[in-house]
Amino acid sequence: MDAVSDVTPGQRATADRAGASKGVPGRGKADAPPAGPPRPLLVTGLVGALWCIGIGLAVLTTVTLIGWIAAPRTALGQGLPGVFRTVVNFWLVSHHAGFAGPNGRVGLLPLGLLVLPAALLYRGGGWVIRAAGAQGRVRAEVPRVAVALAVPYALLAAALAVAAAAPSVRPSAWQALLACFVVAMGAGGLGAARALVAARGKRIRTGLGALLKLLPERPRSLVIGVAGATAVLLASGALLVGGSLALHLKEADRLYDMLAPGVVGGILLLVVQLAYLPNAVIWGTAYAVGPGFSVGAGTSVSPTGVILDAVPTFPALAALPEPGPAPVLSLLALAAPFVAGAVGGALTVRAMPSPVYEAAPLWGFLSGALTGVVVAVLAALSGGPLGGGRMATMGPSAWQVGLMAALEVGIAAAIAAWVANWSILRRPAAKPEKAKPKPKAAVPLAAPVPAAPAPAPAPRKPAKPSPHVSDPVEFEESEPLLARRKPARAGRRADVPAAPPAELELELEPEPVIEPDPIVEEKPEAPPRPAPPRDDAGRTENRGGAIYVLRDEPHQD
Repeated sequence: MDAVSDVTPGQRATADRAGASKGVPGRGKADAPPAGPPRPLLVTGLVGALWCIGIGLAVLTTVTLIGWIAAPRTALGQGLPGVFRTVVNFWLVSHHAGFAGPNGRVGLLPLGLLVLPAALLYRGGGWVIRAAGAQGRVRAEVPRVAVALAVPYALLAAALAVAAAAPSVRPSAWQALLACFVVAMGAGGLGAARALVAARGKRIRTGLGALLKLLPERPRSLVIGVAGATAVLLASGALLVGGSLALHLKEADRLYDMLAPGVVGGILLLVVQLAYLPNAVIWGTAYAVGPGFSVGAGTSVSPTGVILDAVPTFPALAALPEPGPAPVLSLLALAAPFVAGAVGGALTVRAMPSPVYEAAPLWGFLSGALTGVVVAVLAALSGGPLGGGRMATMGPSAWQVGLMAALEVGIAAAIAAWVANWSILRRPAAKPEKAKPKPKAAVPLAAPVPAAPAPAPAPRKPAKPSPHVSDPVEFEESEPLLARRKPARAGRRADVPAAPPAELELELEPEPVIEPDPIVEEKPEAPPRPAPPRDDAGRTENRGGAIYVLRDEPHQD
């Protein structure tokens, strides 16, 4: 969001201050000018109101001077004082404040002119809440700022209405006071809401979106439903007006030729028709709802029939249908209220923080009834008297349009809300999303791809002993079988060498080392007498699974 000066509304902050506030390198907080205490809210609101009034009057003065110079007669006032009164009257008309003329009161005012003061007040509301130091606080600051801006704005407008009064044109002071207060409250409040939400660090494009952020959840759903239904109704009205005008372009050209405004007058006439375009859209909406509208006393334009009399010479009025039965294609617009109700009811339920079960049709009907109230207000603003006599009745009837819209839109919204709520309750609960694995870093093609490390071998678990397998064979070291023999007779050797046992290819488990007993030396005995030779010199013995052949060897002295 652009930095705005807290000294002058609409003026951007200086480079030094903006750089210091945004933390530009080289500019710390010490370089920024010291921020003083915020102004009182009433003083800030008065400054903002003066700024909005001054800019609005300056723009209208420029347009009025161009028309005054190009006008063939002094229709815009005598001299500069007359031009100033005309400018003030145009400024009051842009707020939808009526005036009285020689032929009666004029209340059929162009709604398109509301764009200028609304844009200025929207900007001024945001500046006031920033300059007053109310950023980031509770939502109660928004109405306080809107009131602080609207009160001086309305009082100054009433003073200008009194000052600009003349015998030919007399602005209504009480209408100026009321209309300017309402416009300033609405536009200034939306601007303050957007500035407050933006100060909390949230990105918002429109003031309506910021207002929805500040509202509680249940009222927010109603506002969303009413806005959706109203948008559908206005869209249907715009289609009716655009289609009818496209079918009657020749009649519009004929009326334009009758006026012969010239170049400058043609531009001003185009601006006036664009300013009345919102009024025409609302009249088309009233036709789609059913009651229709009137263009003078004793006239009616509705789906039941068209009754017309002499109409003003205005090119935009060429879109009116011919007297008689209503065009067949225009009857399709009668479905617009029911479509609007379906849209509004569905939006209301879907914007709810939780399903409302049996109360869904009630919430839908409530949104439709509120839509009827909004349409009634728009119908009242789009019409009004255009002098006295036959032109005293122009536009739709506010109470008829509002009542029909509340019933049609409300019933359709109740049904749509029930269906939408039923579909939400039947919808299966969403499963929690699994955490997605983080993507691996990409390796450039030129860089060597590292080889993946070989997985470490898993430790081998000891096998459980099976009950069907016997224990492993364990061998115990036995005493030597071939011990030293005593010779039977002298002349024989005391020791008889024994053949080494056959090696068995068995995988023996390691056993603990057993230290041998210490050898005790025996005293030598007298050699025994050698035994006589035996007859079984080749006898065998089986000792420990090994077969040994025993032979007697002669004793060698």
